[in-house]
Amino acid sequence: MYLFHASRRGRLIAVVSGLLLVLAGCSVGQQPTTGKTSQQAPQRGLPNSHVHGLAVNDETGKPLLATHDGLFDLSANPAVRIGPAHDLMGITAGPDQGTLYASGHPEKGSPLPDPLGLLRSTDNGATWEPLSRQWESDFHALTTTRSGIFAFDGALRISADGKSWQKVPVSFVPAALAGSPGGDVVLATTAEGLQRSADGGRTWALNRAAPILRFVALVGNNDVVGVEPGGAVHQSRDGGGTWVPRGTLQGEVYAIDAAAGSGGAVRVWAATSAGLLESADGGVSFRPHDPS
Repeated sequence: MYLFHASRRGRLIAVVSGLLLVLAGCSVGQQPTTGKTSQQAPQRGLPNSHVHGLAVNDETGKPLLATHDGLFDLSANPAVRIGPAHDLMGITAGPDQGTLYASGHPEKGSPLPDPLGLLRSTDNGATWEPLSRQWESDFHALTTTRSGIFAFDGALRISADGKSWQKVPVSFVPAALAGSPGGDVVLATTAEGLQRSADGGRTWALNRAAPILRFVALVGNNDVVGVEPGGAVHQSRDGGGTWVPRGTLQGEVYAIDAAAGSGGAVRVWAATSAGLLESADGGVSFRPHDPS
């Protein structure tokens, strides 16, 4: 019993440490050096040393890596940067094909406000338009659901159109958010454990039976993949209610995403210190991403 609590305490410390990096973030006019999605990653296998997030196109399977120096298409060999070199601290796919939402800081010499607030791209990141909260918000956590866009900048906020926002009255601090444009389930990884909403963020409950997760990705309204701070991978088939262990990611994990695979399987991508890894079996096994 003691060993169980000691292990859980260690994982909690790891999550808290990650959260502190997230919240440290960067103030207006400063470039981030640490954070949920700005951890130092080796160049090996990744095109940039600061990884900020991962978004995979559900239809094409094209993985896009958000970094300190812009968005990179990892389906190209070698990876190529798409669009401006903005420091994209948070990124998520929208409900329409080719739509992305992001936040962060403008590239050097840009006339855009710092922080950028919420940006939208309708061409897979080639160009971006400011939507709201310029000069105000650097969203490190972003996700989209049927209810709207959820974002965290020190407060959890929701917007139906990306322009007007309401605060979500919660007491937790999310390290990562996960939702699906076609569903109402919203998940938030926190130092206390996994917070879950089944009604589009109106009510939340702490799932004490869930593993302590650092990253989480939702496919549809039911299939979820989560990764512990130590790299252990778990899967849920009921929207984050119950979980089963899968495989383990070696090294440091910087970001994950998931999409529906063939035969009901879930495909998983993980940006790690070993490069971009992918799984076709819900995280049981991983192999290096092959862009060819």
